[in-house]
Amino acid sequence: MTVRRCIPWPDKRLQTPAMPVDGITDEVRAVWRDMVDTMEAMPGYGLGAPQIGVMLRLAVVDCSEARGQAVLMANPEILHASIQFRDHEEASPNLPGVSAVISRPRAVTVRFLNAAGDVEERDFVGLWATSAQHQIDHLNGRMFFDHLKPVKRKMLIAKAEKLRRRG
Repeated sequence: MTVRRCIPWPDKRLQTPAMPVDGITDEVRAVWRDMVDTMEAMPGYGLGAPQIGVMLRLAVVDCSEARGQAVLMANPEILHASIQFRDHEEASPNLPGVSAVISRPRAVTVRFLNAAGDVEERDFVGLWATSAQHQIDHLNGRMFFDHLKPVKRKMLIAKAEKLRRRG
């Protein structure tokens, strides 16, 4: 089990789009394993590779109650999003101690390369959809708070900075 350190905001890698994956290799599988271990150790519902400093379009999502059902995705892209939205409290280990309610489409269809190297399209609903969208944001150089209005965003980042200085 390898738990990797999540890089702290405002590291520029968190604001930079990740590079596409050419194919599923042993290196990609090793990064996915580390990502699942890191996600489980937080515990969290997903992780994007840039969060651990790996600038590849890799994400893992596991919102199952029993855990151990992680969906491994390379180059995920949202094909369709529902017009119905869902609010959910979101946070990130890259900016610990703060969270915000974010409104996102309730369901999405995502196309990605799976662990076998096949193109897969999967529908995600509810928390699974929220997590998939959150991770794809990370791959695009965005954080959850980028969905907030500027004043709320500034306040959230200031609060996180204050918590970091304390300790």
